[in-house]
Amino acid sequence: MKKIPVIVIFAPTATGKTALTEKLFGEGSHSFFKHRAEIISADSMAVYKDMNIGTAKPDLKLQNQIPHHMIDMVTPDIQFDVSEFVEKADIACKDIHERNKIPVVAGGTGFYIRNFLLGLPQTPESDPVIRDQLKEESKKCGLDFMYQKLKTVDEKSAEKINPNDEYRILRALEVFYLTGKPRSSFELSANLREQYDFFTIILERDREELYNRIDMRVDMMFEEGLEKEVHTLIEKGYKKEMPGMQAIGYREFFMNLENIEKVKEKIKTDSHKYAKKQYVFMKGIPEAHIYRISDDNYESVTDIIENDLVQWCKFIN
Repeated sequence: MKKIPVIVIFAPTATGKTALTEKLFGEGSHSFFKHRAEIISADSMAVYKDMNIGTAKPDLKLQNQIPHHMIDMVTPDIQFDVSEFVEKADIACKDIHERNKIPVVAGGTGFYIRNFLLGLPQTPESDPVIRDQLKEESKKCGLDFMYQKLKTVDEKSAEKINPNDEYRILRALEVFYLTGKPRSSFELSANLREQYDFFTIILERDREELYNRIDMRVDMMFEEGLEKEVHTLIEKGYKKEMPGMQAIGYREFFMNLENIEKVKEKIKTDSHKYAKKQYVFMKGIPEAHIYRISDDNYESVTDIIENDLVQWCKFIN
């Protein structure tokens, strides 16, 4: 069976991946890849409807230039997990390839991209009885209690899960109770999935430069109306414990901070931590191409990326 060629682009928010996709595949592109690709979003929060500013979704102009998939799929009260992402990304890749286009999986959620590249670990199926018991215990004792419990039985998983992420906390506990083994013991494969021919791009920036760009991005979000967007979601009935509302840029509005400037600073701090954490998921990806970019060398480095992709296309064809 012939492998499906897939370009994978990983970078945390504000690194420059959207600008890169526009340069390579957008309407104004002079690249070989213009009109030859479609993008599959690998952003765990871009799947949520009505959450546009805080998730930094590609604007409608870019989405009209380049077809995008996996955006605005569910409402913020619905849990969308990594297994659903991989399943739907596989379907999208096959569909795009059959239309003689190149699938491009692009985003900043390293957990999603790593599982897409290496395949999902074979954890046991959910048990509704245990799941309901854990939900009831969480309601009675609080999520922090459940998180501390997880740390005692599976510290490795707890380190990778946000303390506010009830779904993943309870799932990790469920796996432990089902198998007697920590979820972290169900390791991903060390090898890339065989049905694809990947060209994986990882964009890196100097930490201080990246944090400055994140801060400017957050300021811009508030100028574009992030506060109003969050209040509109609350008015629609979405609550702080719902999956979408736990995203950075939204959850901070529920933290009883003193004023909007404190909320803004908290979003910046959380975004810095998240960007650093996402690179952990991408460590050791086989055959990944790492490009160090900056505001000064952006054009030259993206030219190199384009050339490398052209050579890859020649090799696989």
